[in-house]
Amino acid sequence: MYRMRRRLNAGKSPSPKLTAENYDLSKQGGGGGEEIKSQKSNIFSSSKNIFAMCSAYRIANSLLIQTYFNPDEHWQALEVAHCIVFGYGHLTWEWKKGIRGYLHPLVFALLFKILAALGLDTPWFMTKAPRMLQALFSAVGDLYLYKLSYALFNYSVANWALFSQLANWFMFYCFNRTLSNSLETVLTLVGLYFWPCMREYPSKVSLVSTRKWGLTVAALACAIRPTSAIIWVYVGLLELFVTRDKLRFIILEVVPIGGLVLGLSCLLDRLMYGSWVIVPLNFLKFNFLSSGGDYYGTHKWHWYFSQGFSVMLFTFLPFAIAGSIKSKCWKHSGLIAWVIVLYSLLGHKEFRFVLPVLPIALIFSGYALSVMARPDSPCVMRKGSSNSYTKWPSKVAFAVIFLLATNIPMAFYMSLVHQRGTEDVMIYLSKEASNEKVKSILFLMPCHGTPYYSTLHHHLPMRFLYCTPSEEKGIPDESDRFMLDPVGFASELAKNWSLPSHVVLFESEERLLKDFLISRSFKEIRRFFHSHFKVDRDLQASVVVHALND
Repeated sequence: MYRMRRRLNAGKSPSPKLTAENYDLSKQGGGGGEEIKSQKSNIFSSSKNIFAMCSAYRIANSLLIQTYFNPDEHWQALEVAHCIVFGYGHLTWEWKKGIRGYLHPLVFALLFKILAALGLDTPWFMTKAPRMLQALFSAVGDLYLYKLSYALFNYSVANWALFSQLANWFMFYCFNRTLSNSLETVLTLVGLYFWPCMREYPSKVSLVSTRKWGLTVAALACAIRPTSAIIWVYVGLLELFVTRDKLRFIILEVVPIGGLVLGLSCLLDRLMYGSWVIVPLNFLKFNFLSSGGDYYGTHKWHWYFSQGFSVMLFTFLPFAIAGSIKSKCWKHSGLIAWVIVLYSLLGHKEFRFVLPVLPIALIFSGYALSVMARPDSPCVMRKGSSNSYTKWPSKVAFAVIFLLATNIPMAFYMSLVHQRGTEDVMIYLSKEASNEKVKSILFLMPCHGTPYYSTLHHHLPMRFLYCTPSEEKGIPDESDRFMLDPVGFASELAKNWSLPSHVVLFESEERLLKDFLISRSFKEIRRFFHSHFKVDRDLQASVVVHALND
């Protein structure tokens, strides 16, 4: 009782609790006073309004994403979907090894099928529609972040948590990308809402029925991305600890639901691969048992703590820490710590791996902002429109201005400017191919450096430098050999190539290969800005296109 009372007092404004039987926030009762009146007249008064607002925001957000972040956004989702629907595309080595499942790409394959049937498979729709579809999924995640915050705390915290989610630069930059991590994050938020151990229900609510929904969503998340099991093992063990009927939970819920979803996922992969492939097992062997991911680079053990997760939170970090401490919601704090610690044990680390727990940290940020906005916080008086005065807490106003002033420029720069050249060049080549000006393309750059057929959308010969992990350690792949000696590699490649009509490369390598290209009758036709600073190699300031002289 003390714990529940403390949480309700976080914003000094009691509000009705959300139950599993009533998802419409506008139908909540039991609160009182000004907050209920405000709730009825507020845009956040119903789930439909929240989803509509978040959908509009996320769709606009998706249209503003014009940069390249991670190859998997294209090569492990859209490229596979394009191959399924249109019959051509490149499947990377992961698909030959059977460590990728088809469930996630099939979501976008359905979208491509609809676009093709409507005659809308144009360059604009092929590049924008997938992110717009993900934007709708992201809006579902935003809605359930709001619901989870409301169920854990109160109306005020839910509002500030949603503000934190929408204002955070990394969520703006990454959430709408077609990465499996993005959909995993959505499912994590939905699933956490339904697990009884991760929220508090009134005693009359059927915990079993809601838990089954939570199990189903958790199993679906694992089917899309096997590493999601890291999250659900924590939640499942916590549920097992607090539930009364442990045997029923395991035998009648976990085993049948998990087995059904896993079985359907394996059946789907059987149909797509043409043979039985147990993707989660192959994924586990490569990424955990053999450290195969280390082939693509490693970081220090503390990277997520000192750089990765801290950069993702950015200026929300102190608010998230304060909210975690003040709320004393240790189960959710523990989940964040559990995920980051386990991922820290792996050598290969990426920002996107811990994306699913970023919204949980932003809920804590919302809690801290809610505390700052309490009526007893220091405030200034501002005159209203009808000779009345309204309170405006000075601390929370300063915090909002600070967070927006730091996150908005970061979000816009990363989404509109940083590393946009590789996206722009493929859109350009797609338009040129439509005008029959492109016959074949050679990419002399690190492997998977651009989108591929899913953006070009023309069945033309293309060649990129391979980076398939070697069975023997220490043997460089094509991409590495090119970066070590661009001129020597290109000269050797030219002995056996079918002369391409276009060559695409970064400016840093183009300077070294200029004489080579001129000697083979290539000339520069376009140059696209890419980046102001280097990421993990030499400065790749621009992407250059050379075409064969007629």
